[in-house]
Amino acid sequence: MAERYLVTGGAGFIGSHLVERLLEDGQRVRILDDFSTGHRENIEPLARRFGDALEVLEGDVAVMEDCHRATAGIRYVFHEAALASVPRSLEDPVASHRVNATGTLNILMASRKAGVQRVIYAGSSSIYGDSKSLPKDETMTPHPLSPYALTKLVGEEYLRLFHLHFSMETVTLRYFNVFGSRQDPDSPYAAVIPLFISCLLRGEQPTIYGDGLQSRDFTHVANVVDANLAACHADNASGVYNVACGERTTLLELLDRVQQVLGTHIPPKHESPRPGDIRHSEADISRARKELGFEPRISFADGVPSTVDYFRGRG
Repeated sequence: MAERYLVTGGAGFIGSHLVERLLEDGQRVRILDDFSTGHRENIEPLARRFGDALEVLEGDVAVMEDCHRATAGIRYVFHEAALASVPRSLEDPVASHRVNATGTLNILMASRKAGVQRVIYAGSSSIYGDSKSLPKDETMTPHPLSPYALTKLVGEEYLRLFHLHFSMETVTLRYFNVFGSRQDPDSPYAAVIPLFISCLLRGEQPTIYGDGLQSRDFTHVANVVDANLAACHADNASGVYNVACGERTTLLELLDRVQQVLGTHIPPKHESPRPGDIRHSEADISRARKELGFEPRISFADGVPSTVDYFRGRG
């Protein structure tokens, strides 16, 4: 018999990919989403394709009653719901705390009451801050530089404490700069890859904050889905794992790769660095490799063409 999974934020970018994979694997999935940043068009094709195997609850992780409804009868929880973005958290730290910290606590409390077997949490590499030590591994002392990063760290700590005191199975996956189809280019807080692609498709100059030599460990969404499923089912999975490709790409290199795929040659415009942004990010993924059997199967370079094709198709 198919297992029962909950994906919070299941109408969002990462969540909808995770939902799709679970359904393709023959599982039954429930989504909890308030559609503030998720999109119905991400899941409507799945509802048509998989019918009763998918249940959609409209609700808010910051509302305990919604969390109890969502976790009832569930065995595994993938907690993807969050208000992402460093700039957004600097503008409205209360909103970020409400969703990212309080929402995570609510999901854990509801999961405990419902007898959920394991909770897998979407953590963030932003908790490392601007450490000069690279690559970043899970033993490093966190140094968050924004309310967003701090709220994601608070969520991690709640998972650790629920495991310590209530013997709940909990796993945190620290994502590094995820990209791929369904990422929203229209939000004022959109990530850099969809912003670059959208600007170039319109024939406009993309904006780089700073000199463009800052680097990130860009990670295709399919790799993130693989890591989540591995973390859900690995016998001894516990604690924190980096999820990335384990390599660095500068923003200038990113822009060059996107332009190669598009066949464009549009120079960027540079603006001042943004507060809270880190300079360099690169993951040590050896722990995930060893304990989860995780191996990124789509490199940054190989993931860009399909991502560009997706945004071309939206035009």
